[in-house]
Amino acid sequence: MKNTLKLEGLAQFILGIYLFSLTSFAWWWFPLLLLTPDVGMVGYLVNSKLGAATYNLFHHKGIAILILWVGYFLDQHVLTLVGIILFSHSALDRIFGYGLKYEDGFKHTHLGNL
Repeated sequence: MKNTLKLEGLAQFILGIYLFSLTSFAWWWFPLLLLTPDVGMVGYLVNSKLGAATYNLFHHKGIAILILWVGYFLDQHVLTLVGIILFSHSALDRIFGYGLKYEDGFKHTHLGNL
């Protein structure tokens, strides 16, 4: 099952690259911004509950897709880019086995323990 989830993450990451290629942004924006959603880990400096909430906010694919769609339909290119980056980053995390976090600790994810 883990390999299936990793392949799914890879397919989604490739989709993210494709979606980015449809934008008017220069190619170098994609690798430059790809790790920015990890700012969500800052919440762990306060406690595990806030850390899980902020991490999951920045790594939830549904939220990423919603932001992407809102940006697309409102013709807001930066918002579309934000959605693509959030989606692509989350897909990349899933390839490496990082899932959404539970409140009891960073290593306890919806994909199992790290």
